[in-house]
Amino acid sequence: MLYVLRTSWPLLLGMGLLMVGNGVQGTLLGIRGNIEGFATWELSVVMSAYFVGFLGGSRLAPELIRRVGHVRVFAALASLISAIIIVFPALADPWVWAILRVLIGFCFSGVYVTAESWLNNAATNDTRGQALSLYMIVQMAGIVLAQGILVLADPGGFLLFIIPSVLVSVSFAPILLSVSPTPAFETAKPMALRELYRISPLGVVGMVLMGGIFSALFGMAAIYAASVGLSVAQISAFMAAIYLGGLVLQYPMGWFSDRMDRRRLILMVGVIGGLSAIVGMMFPLNFATLLAVAFVIGGVSNPLYSLLIAYTNDYLEVEDMAAASGGLIFVNGLGAIAGPLVAGWLMEVVGPEGFWIMLAGLLLSVAGYALYRMTQRPAPSSDETGAYVSVTPSASPVAVEVAQEVAIEAAEEAIAES
Repeated sequence: MLYVLRTSWPLLLGMGLLMVGNGVQGTLLGIRGNIEGFATWELSVVMSAYFVGFLGGSRLAPELIRRVGHVRVFAALASLISAIIIVFPALADPWVWAILRVLIGFCFSGVYVTAESWLNNAATNDTRGQALSLYMIVQMAGIVLAQGILVLADPGGFLLFIIPSVLVSVSFAPILLSVSPTPAFETAKPMALRELYRISPLGVVGMVLMGGIFSALFGMAAIYAASVGLSVAQISAFMAAIYLGGLVLQYPMGWFSDRMDRRRLILMVGVIGGLSAIVGMMFPLNFATLLAVAFVIGGVSNPLYSLLIAYTNDYLEVEDMAAASGGLIFVNGLGAIAGPLVAGWLMEVVGPEGFWIMLAGLLLSVAGYALYRMTQRPAPSSDETGAYVSVTPSASPVAVEVAQEVAIEAAEEAIAES
């Protein structure tokens, strides 16, 4: 781990700054949109637009990299991110914001693809798992730290938009000045969705639902918090608790995943998350309760992404794992696009508690489908299951494929030892 940190710290530092910038703008737009008087459904379109761009970027960025190279793609997209963040307060219109969010989602996706391929190239077979773990920690820590920046200035002004713009601009330096020669870029051809569903129905359905859960948390949690009258400092703490839960509980979840029927763990995670959302709906003005609920929901929903990938791998041949990741990312992206739209509609119809209703519904649906699948086929023995590798829902296809490479290496070692 220390070797990875020593050799890759400039890249990790740059990505940390990027994540702080992304975390600030994601939460800030929800607060600023409320100040500007945007309707909840308008803000839901704005938040959904990010995931439209992110999904598009994850599919188009590899071709851009092949045509013009890593350095040009990274510099161009990161420069656009810095500029777009400044434009938000200058053009306070929900439809303009939606277009800008498509662009910024596309740019962040391309930047993540570029940086993650650099990180993968810098790692060896022995250090790839450690590098991915450090990267995931940096991602989550960056978003948590971002929430503290929100209390430094008035969200109705310009300064809070300038800060993430500067952070994104500064992130170029450690990355572009330190990277080794750019790596060859290859991604696996995605497996057909019909075939992937045949192999792992729970993996596909769970990933769709997981996309809606994550995008609602990332895009609509700040809007919910503003709509129930929380202060900026309270919104900041509420958002930080979501990501802190995901950071703290990621590894305990992995420990359980490698020691029990993963469907049973998915069932437990869905029930705990769904019940927590119901508690949040019942006590919307009890701030301590909201923080606890946010921590638990973030803690169970973020690891659920890795858990579903690991579960799907249990039914795949080693040579199919990388191809399956593309299909899982795609269906997760579709769910992520729909998540804010459904949450926004519910919040318009029933009020702010619609946010919790959606989360409870999706999490309990994951649990219910896992229970159903447990009746359809027996679980593989723990000796036959693959390794759980931590990866966040905000990661690009490159990071997910790196996670699959780590899982493949673990599976091959297990086969060699048996």
